[in-house]
Amino acid sequence: MARREKILAYGSWLAVCFFWGTTYLAIRVGLETLPPTLFGGLRFLLAGTALLAFVLWRGERLPRGREWWKLGLVGVLLLGVGNGVVVWAEQWISSGMTALLISTSPFWVVGAERLGRGGERAGANVLLGMLLGFAGMALLVGPELFGAQLDARFLLGLVLLQVGCASWSGGSVFAKRHPTEVAPLMSAAVQMLAGGAALALAGTLRGEWASLEFSGRSLGAFLYLVVFGSLVAYTAYTYAIQKLPLSLVSTYSYINPVIAVLLGWLLLGEPLGWRVAAGAGVILCGVAVVKGGAPRRETEDAGRVAVEPKASEDGARAATQKVCSAGAD
Repeated sequence: MARREKILAYGSWLAVCFFWGTTYLAIRVGLETLPPTLFGGLRFLLAGTALLAFVLWRGERLPRGREWWKLGLVGVLLLGVGNGVVVWAEQWISSGMTALLISTSPFWVVGAERLGRGGERAGANVLLGMLLGFAGMALLVGPELFGAQLDARFLLGLVLLQVGCASWSGGSVFAKRHPTEVAPLMSAAVQMLAGGAALALAGTLRGEWASLEFSGRSLGAFLYLVVFGSLVAYTAYTYAIQKLPLSLVSTYSYINPVIAVLLGWLLLGEPLGWRVAAGAGVILCGVAVVKGGAPRRETEDAGRVAVEPKASEDGARAATQKVCSAGAD
């Protein structure tokens, strides 16, 4: 990987870690007045429409033939199911606990990779790093578990989150193994429209339009999720999963809660005790172990998962042939 590509790839990963770390709270605020399915559906329809208009203005081509169903499937798996169930679960589960439960996604990613032929194989150090990350997550927000009310809705939320993790991981692996020649931003736009349409249809069938109501707080949360949770972070995820090993990229789910806690300390004056500091330290150690043990990508064509893209005049298509998916919380 060229130096510029490496900087962009790790920069994209860091953007995912930061912005998706703020979305759990935004989702919780939005749910104060917004029905869950339409909340997610309208978010991605608006973001996808804005991004599609931008890439068409830039002159990017639309998908062709089988590219439509590939991108549509990834959008439904990542956003329609993967993100949709997170919104549903946060009706009954706190945002911090949701982050803890979502942190199982790296294990789903590794499992999905091992099921396919030619997928990345995680070594002992990668598995150790993921276990360290999960331990740090448990130390950070795990004490909330002891105060949880284990009723039927809470248990349903637990199941939904694991379904979402499986769907998100499966969609990420499928995207990596079935690249298209569509530009990255066009790919992200089509996926957001597909996932948003699926959620909006489900919300319509549930009759949620009658309960759709924006307050000042929920509108602010909605717009934040459209801009930073979708347009910025989802596009960054699109790029990162095609340039970096999935076992490394998926560690964003360990870092997200750390970001949330640090923002609370910096912006709201929330206490930063020894447990938080220790948990953050363990998580970052786990990420370092995963990074050190992640499968190295060969620079020769024979060792690549997908065909190397041709560079465009301005370099904006650095991942054109590799990218067909992304995501967001």
